[in-house]
Amino acid sequence: MKLSLRIALLMAVFIWGCTIFQNNKNKKKDQDWRFYGGSEGGDRYSPLSQINLKNVKNLQLAWTYNTGENGEMQTQPIVVNGIFYGVTSTMKLFALDPVTGKELWKFDPKAATAKRLQNHAIRGVNYWEEGDDKRIIYSAGTSIFAVNAITGQQIKSFGDNGEADLYEGLDKAILGYDPRGAFYRNTSPGAVFKDLFIIGSSMSEGPDAPPGYIKAYNIKTGKLAWVFHTIPLPGEYGYETWSKDSYKKLGGANSWAGIVIDEKRGVVYASTGSAATDFYGGARIGQNLFANCVIALDALTGKRVWHYQLVHHDLWDKDLPQPPVLLTVKRNGKPVEAVAQATKDGKLFIFNRDTGEPLFDVKETPVPVAPALPGEQPWPTQPVPVKPAPFTMQTLTEDNITDRTPESRAYVLERFQNSITGSNYQPPSLKGSLYFGFGGGAEYGGSAADPNGILYVNGNNMLWWQIMRQNPTMQTRGSILYNTNCVACHGDGKTAAVGDGSQSIPSLAEVGKRLSATQINEVLENGRGRMPSFGHLSKENRQSLVNYLLRTEQVSYMVSTSSTDAKYVPPFLSNGTQQFRDKEGYPAMKAPWGVLNAVDMNTGDYLWQVPLGEYPALTEKGVAPTGTENHGGPVVTAGGLLFIAATYDQNLRAFDTKTGKVVWQYKLPFGAVATPITYMKDGKQYVAIAAGGGKYGMARGSSYLCFALPSKK
Repeated sequence: MKLSLRIALLMAVFIWGCTIFQNNKNKKKDQDWRFYGGSEGGDRYSPLSQINLKNVKNLQLAWTYNTGENGEMQTQPIVVNGIFYGVTSTMKLFALDPVTGKELWKFDPKAATAKRLQNHAIRGVNYWEEGDDKRIIYSAGTSIFAVNAITGQQIKSFGDNGEADLYEGLDKAILGYDPRGAFYRNTSPGAVFKDLFIIGSSMSEGPDAPPGYIKAYNIKTGKLAWVFHTIPLPGEYGYETWSKDSYKKLGGANSWAGIVIDEKRGVVYASTGSAATDFYGGARIGQNLFANCVIALDALTGKRVWHYQLVHHDLWDKDLPQPPVLLTVKRNGKPVEAVAQATKDGKLFIFNRDTGEPLFDVKETPVPVAPALPGEQPWPTQPVPVKPAPFTMQTLTEDNITDRTPESRAYVLERFQNSITGSNYQPPSLKGSLYFGFGGGAEYGGSAADPNGILYVNGNNMLWWQIMRQNPTMQTRGSILYNTNCVACHGDGKTAAVGDGSQSIPSLAEVGKRLSATQINEVLENGRGRMPSFGHLSKENRQSLVNYLLRTEQVSYMVSTSSTDAKYVPPFLSNGTQQFRDKEGYPAMKAPWGVLNAVDMNTGDYLWQVPLGEYPALTEKGVAPTGTENHGGPVVTAGGLLFIAATYDQNLRAFDTKTGKVVWQYKLPFGAVATPITYMKDGKQYVAIAAGGGKYGMARGSSYLCFALPSKK
């Protein structure tokens, strides 16, 4: 062999060896974002530090992936084994090259199924593998799909020809009705433990809501493995905290915000929402376990390990709005593995992961129970942690109403003076209430925690107006008797004379101020003046009329008979729960309207709180950043950075985790109401986020954007 050929071969071998060495070196530097929430415990923390405080100012757009759709996206993608997985606004699953954003494949659930699909936001997906069997597990509509993670092909051996049924486990024979007609799906991605896919659900929480059971499916077969009844059946723990047979009438108590896993313990930690029906609980008298709870379940069996209820007998739709976060804190100098939960009204709870014992005292605090709607029995206390302090406003007073302009204050003050205000636990009413906590405090994007026990959570100070109305399809015994026997003369009971117009027929609006219950009963039985006797009515019916007139009637529940699958019909419905803003569209209370917080969960003390977001029009007028409503969560890195978008102004920002100072920001083409991720591929760190707009009246798009430091030349 000639010398030149030998040299060429040696050079080729050398280059090949260098390439293998570099590829192996780069693989060692690869860092996936393998789970929704970054880790099984949902801490949204990355050990990456290539992008850091010193160089983040140089961060620039690396690639954009346009799905070709226009719609809100809440997805936090994952990166596993060097492949980027996400979901479009119409629930299509896709895989990308994480370095270039080039599409590798796309799976359309609508093309793969004949079952009913409901377009909705999907916040993430799950990865599972066993040898060469690599799967993405995710839900769309009422189906759960298993998709080959390499090829994007549906795995037909899973479930029924490639689909598992989300309705499975909702037994018609037990519930007494068929839940399949109800609006039912899942928004958060669930979690994987061994060969189990554990998932919650999302529904309307109206009268037609099915129960929000937590369920596990076998990932290989798609068959149901276990069910935890969040509305207990007879004989199960917690059944006595509801009215009799509530499980047949009512739904909700669902884990829509997501769950996390402690693999070492084999425990699922889930947060649950409110019970149906929102704002009226007359058919569910009691504490209502396991609604509004942090629940620890055995991941293999679904058996309850412990629970802690954060809102008793919820009348305000105070769902737990985000997954729990697993973190480690110090107590008396020793590490304690804990689970933290942020709430819609800005409270933070932290529990011992094994026992459910609060690490800071929680006091059962008396709250208003009156005035309440007929048939309602509000719970007299609510749990309030001593520490940390709430991270959003708790009580509305005239003092914290907006003073942005005299006109805006006057507009808001009028509504304030004509509504029930004060406690966030004021029972709903026919008059209308102003309160915090229906939509933020915390939101679905989740909180982040670093290894030092610092929790980072964004929140909203938004005011809501809520009013109830009597269900027009529902009448009590007293109202039926009144409409049959009294309305011709006394009208609706609120006005004066009707019929012949004689003013001698009195209004019954405040009859209780003139006559006692005994006196009204005597008039009904014997008559008086122009009023005839109603002695033909039974004693029971006369008493029902008295109770109706005095507004003391205990509600008699009626059930619709329009179909064989009857459901509960509540006597009172929400007439609307509206975000309250001034005439120019700005929030009705003083700023800050959106906040970002760093809380030392070792001590319960705040390290900092800063406004999150701004209104550009106000900034131009010289107004300091007010914060804006925000949906989406933070990601924290070892580089001393916190990345978050979420805001009205459409910016992705990086904050210094030590100070809360903004150190970088980028105006996105569309608002991002999702949580970012960070990962490393071939030795380079990236930050990516889904931006589809949609909320706050923002333009709609459908782009994933990815950022990195510029390559060295």
